[in-house]
Amino acid sequence: MLTQDGIRTARARSQALGGGVREASAEAVVRRVFAVQSQDAVAADLGIRVRGRDITAAGIRAAYEDDRSIVRGWFMRGTLHTIPSSDARWVLRLLAPRILAATSRRYHQLGLNDGLRERADRLARRALATHGPLTRPELTEHLAAVGIPPDRQAPFHLIRHTALTGILCHGPRRGDEATYVLLDDWVPAGAGDSRQEEDAAVAELARRYVRAHAPVGVDDFVAWSGLPVTLARRAWKTLVQTGSITEYGALSVPTEHVDQLRDSPGTLDVRMLPAYDNYLVGYRGRELSVPAAHHGRVWPGGGVIRPTVVVDGLTVGTWARRDAGRVVQVDAFEPLSSQVQALVDAESSAVTRFLHPAA
Repeated sequence: MLTQDGIRTARARSQALGGGVREASAEAVVRRVFAVQSQDAVAADLGIRVRGRDITAAGIRAAYEDDRSIVRGWFMRGTLHTIPSSDARWVLRLLAPRILAATSRRYHQLGLNDGLRERADRLARRALATHGPLTRPELTEHLAAVGIPPDRQAPFHLIRHTALTGILCHGPRRGDEATYVLLDDWVPAGAGDSRQEEDAAVAELARRYVRAHAPVGVDDFVAWSGLPVTLARRAWKTLVQTGSITEYGALSVPTEHVDQLRDSPGTLDVRMLPAYDNYLVGYRGRELSVPAAHHGRVWPGGGVIRPTVVVDGLTVGTWARRDAGRVVQVDAFEPLSSQVQALVDAESSAVTRFLHPAA
């Protein structure tokens, strides 16, 4: 029987946030957790940092732009994530049709009919092939050629549509701005891009999810992936039948990691998670990661999820960057022990060094 403390510490370890687990590179982090929330580029970098050992912002940028081993795009639930580049195409083939269908009403509200979206896709492809990489304002200027007003939501939805159809992805940063590039140019197709049947693709996505988040249930996978319940349950059944996962009541773990459930970390592990971190959005419920009395301090409303301080997977406070990230201010839910406070101070210093390496 899994206890709440046992589930929480196991999840923290799966996410490289507990048990002393830290990966050696940005690529290794992303391969372990499969998808890093990336709506905010700085938060995404901090989400990789907190799961790694001595990972720098320059190292993360090199993984994106030099090695191109990780890529940013719209994946789970149509939200920006960073995933291994080798997985981008099959994940898009699986998820994009449903995301596009779910967005159809919004397209209609914005006057973006099928023909207009197709013309915008072709125009974006030509513009990026000729002039890329392009920032969002630059690509928006090109979209004006098909009559898209540049000051409304239409350009964003058309750019996202072009990404979901596998034409573009995020490329190199230009200063503080993201740019877009052609996916085929930026991440050439490889051996891992072969097509697979839908059930096989869902089962593979579920397998990756369990490895990165266990112990979890099928409803957690549904909430994370945005896939239909019936499809997810069929994939879950496949993983059980093939021995890929082992069930403990309503929760499952990778079969090869069953022994880790009996391991005790032994030492405190303090991490400072960024806003919108996977650990807080990767499950259906939040009761194990954040005490119920403090939910409002982490989720204040308006879609905001604040940066948090976690100790062995349990959230003990929030934090914020001040003075352009040169100061980290922690707001603990309760007074911290001297041991935990010392570890929080060390993590705060690590965040500051990451954001300002020359300081």
